[in-house]
Amino acid sequence: MKDIRQIVVTHIHPDHYGLAGKLKELCGARIAMHRAEAELIDSRYVDFEELTTRVKAELASYGVPQAELAEFVDASPWMRGFVPPEPPQVVLEEGNAISNGSFRLEVMETPGHSPGHISLYEPAKRLFFCGDFVLYNVIPYVGLHPQSGDNPLGDYLNSLKNVKELSVSFIFPGHGPVFNSLRLRVEEIVKHREQRNRDIIKALAGELKTVYQVAEAVPWKPETGGVPFHDLGAWERRLAVRETAAHLRLLALQGRVAKIDKEGVPSFLAKG
Repeated sequence: MKDIRQIVVTHIHPDHYGLAGKLKELCGARIAMHRAEAELIDSRYVDFEELTTRVKAELASYGVPQAELAEFVDASPWMRGFVPPEPPQVVLEEGNAISNGSFRLEVMETPGHSPGHISLYEPAKRLFFCGDFVLYNVIPYVGLHPQSGDNPLGDYLNSLKNVKELSVSFIFPGHGPVFNSLRLRVEEIVKHREQRNRDIIKALAGELKTVYQVAEAVPWKPETGGVPFHDLGAWERRLAVRETAAHLRLLALQGRVAKIDKEGVPSFLAKG
């Protein structure tokens, strides 16, 4: 393993960053990631009490019932036990290049799934390494939460627009098979997001609803035939609520839904 000189982390979610510290220990390689991701390590994996408090307040503001709130909050802390936090020795940003003599990978900022998510593009060989940014048969998760940025879905859609015309032969995602046809897959993901917006606006027609109530009303996992919200596990319901919040944030910024505070809990209503 001593020939491994650098470990590039696309983002700090535990399934991508979790073993970076162990690999560094084994082979002495430097860890590289985007500055925005590096700034989240301590609050996510070291001194996380404040983040836990913010998560609980966030989920309550989304209208999650008290009976489910503790279950939602407790759905993820166990993952921290598998992540030895290690700060990067190399901080990356848009336009940086990583070269090993055979490949010259250009760093591309592709936020949305995580605020400092990066992808790597090799223009000469037309290769695209993209973490969780674009996946073959799964729609990447984008949720609004304390570490997401103010408008993660807007960021994500802009990221897709920025890469849509790249000349790419093979896409190497963080999950699933290698594939091609980047433009086609981008269009499929955008179409899915547009349909989710329509489902949300339909759910809000003529009635004020909290984020949680909207999440209850829209279909989930439509690519597998659809799963009702309450048939999802606690972790998946938490993701669904945060994803709904991300869509509502973008729709509110676009003027397509109205946000109204009701007894301290934001509720939404479709416009027009």
